[in-house]
Amino acid sequence: MSTPSGVKGEELEALRLRVQTRQLDDSDFAVLAKLIAMVQTLATLLERKKASIARLRKMLFGTRSEKSATVVSSLAPASRHGQREGPPAKGHGRHGAEAYWGARRVEVPHTEMKSGERCPECGNGNLYRLKKPSPVLWLEGKAPVQATVYDCEMLRCSGCGKVFTAQAPSDASQKKYDESVGSVVALLRYGNGLPFFRLQQLQRSMGVPLPASVQWQLVKQKAQSLKPVHEALCRDAAQAELMRVDDTTMTILQRDGGRNTLPEHPVQNPEKKMTRTTAIVASSLDRQSVIYTTGGSQAGDNMDRLLAQRSAAQPAPIQMCDGLSANLPKRFQVILANCLAHARRRFVDLAQPFPREVELVLYVFQCIYANEEEAMRAELVAQQRLEFHQLRSAFLMEGLFDWMHGQFSSKRVEPNSQLGEAFLYMIKHREPLTLFLRVANAPLDNNLCERILKRAILHRKNSLFYKTCTGAEVGDLLMSVISTCTMNGVNPLEYLTDVERHTAEVAQDLESWLPWNYAVKPPSKAQPP
Repeated sequence: MSTPSGVKGEELEALRLRVQTRQLDDSDFAVLAKLIAMVQTLATLLERKKASIARLRKMLFGTRSEKSATVVSSLAPASRHGQREGPPAKGHGRHGAEAYWGARRVEVPHTEMKSGERCPECGNGNLYRLKKPSPVLWLEGKAPVQATVYDCEMLRCSGCGKVFTAQAPSDASQKKYDESVGSVVALLRYGNGLPFFRLQQLQRSMGVPLPASVQWQLVKQKAQSLKPVHEALCRDAAQAELMRVDDTTMTILQRDGGRNTLPEHPVQNPEKKMTRTTAIVASSLDRQSVIYTTGGSQAGDNMDRLLAQRSAAQPAPIQMCDGLSANLPKRFQVILANCLAHARRRFVDLAQPFPREVELVLYVFQCIYANEEEAMRAELVAQQRLEFHQLRSAFLMEGLFDWMHGQFSSKRVEPNSQLGEAFLYMIKHREPLTLFLRVANAPLDNNLCERILKRAILHRKNSLFYKTCTGAEVGDLLMSVISTCTMNGVNPLEYLTDVERHTAEVAQDLESWLPWNYAVKPPSKAQPP
């Protein structure tokens, strides 16, 4: 086992003995320097972040689960809320044949018997065909992009020397890359975070080279064909009754569009604005749209641009976000809802120094989310869900806020303490945190948008940055369309390919080509990315 300084435990013990006996050698001073630097770093973190031991452990060794049962052992999931207890059922993680809705279906007839024949077993009845066949699943692996070489026969005349070449298939003779190639590259790059260079290496190792420069040209062309769809998605999203908003940092190297990148030391250039990627998930009754925007604007500015396309006859939408003021639009009115999960997370970090108080708060949140789960299982409509929470959750939230005010008034909690800051955050944002108790269809948290935003975070993790603003625009457009397809149960590979193949039809009847109107075989239930 090693310490954070890289020194093994047995080496550290041997060093301690040498210090006690005053038998240090030259190599020991380098180890001591490392240990002193580590102590200085930890002291700086404690002073700057006001970190507790639990928070410091998280900084050094990563985050852990935030489930109530993990944070506070006494808050184990209750079986009355329908949560599974004990180990998962046998076969957990396996999928049946019905889950492979995108698989190619091949009918296999019976080779020895036919419908209408006498039963060979009893000889009395006749055989008839069942409606549901017996599925057998078979999977095979191939390169993401396949290639076919047509060896066209060539004939030469021995008299005149003229060469006659066999005609290649029409698709191959007209173009080199099928529209599906750009769709696969776009899905791998902007849907799953695989950089162009890694796909280039993978394709080369399988004998089907696909250079990174060609991949960029393909996805750029794909984005151009999807521009009308993206514009329609933005217009539709602007009319939604519920908008979830969140953003994350993102780097664009060539902000000015020129060939020069940012300065070598960007921290010395404070006038350079930080760039971000904003994700907006707009939900209506029968569909959901996802819009990504990368640039120097904050989430509130991007909301202003989107709401500028909203019809004046539409009422103000519900906006779900965290408590940052930068998330709010400045020119348009919204009904603000804040995320309960963000408020809850402030207490999770304080489980060790304030176990009793945190246990009480987490128990209230656990009951509220159990009520939400019950409402979802009952498939309540928006108004019924509102009345259900008013009956089952309102007194819980009211009691929680009364208890927090009582803790302050009785001087049991100081406002400037860590627990007091968590209390003050909830009290300050009480109205938007409890909007689900007053407005139908108001969500409890912003978890859906955070999951959607992970698509951009995955891109940043693997590719680190966009090189140019054009690259950021292409990435935003393709991520928006791919995420919208996934949210509405549409196969994104088929959709991206068909839109590029039928650009003329899309231009004539754009509405019928939007993802929620696109006719494909949908999965049993749409899943967020």
